[in-house]
Amino acid sequence: MKSFLVVLLTILTLSVFTLVIIELTGVSKNALFNRNREGEGAFYSRDGQTYHGEIVPDSRRTRDQIVHDMPKTTMQFYETKYNFHSISQGIVVKHAFRFKNTGVNPLMIAKTDVTCGCTVSNFPMEVVPPGQEGEIGVEFNTTGKFGLQQKNIIVHSNSMPEAVSLGIEADVK
Repeated sequence: MKSFLVVLLTILTLSVFTLVIIELTGVSKNALFNRNREGEGAFYSRDGQTYHGEIVPDSRRTRDQIVHDMPKTTMQFYETKYNFHSISQGIVVKHAFRFKNTGVNPLMIAKTDVTCGCTVSNFPMEVVPPGQEGEIGVEFNTTGKFGLQQKNIIVHSNSMPEAVSLGIEADVK
């Protein structure tokens, strides 16, 4: 009986060892550590955008790369903080942060990041020429929020600095 257990344990150990070797070398089609295969893991939406398991489609990554490769410029916001003061719970409030391209090169915004799902931002998709203005629209949904609320929006562009923080504040009653 004891020798049977030793043989069984040896076979089990060798099997596990073989599986680990196959996974680490990437021989297996679904190898755990082989994540960079072309065409695998791609999902396609109805409008033809390609996703690779991330939330952001390839078209957004392309925009980020385009903005990254553009010549640097400068931008200036007329304000970087806005206070809605005392507002009722359950409503959506909006504010537009106006900015100006103060540099000599065209300005393009790559993306905006928000700190909360209750905050949505939108920005111009087109290039803002030197000397021209644009705006970042921000919507804050107060549903389920109470008390002092402070939210940030990070604007990424080809300006110097590449990221600018905008903030909103509200006392939700």
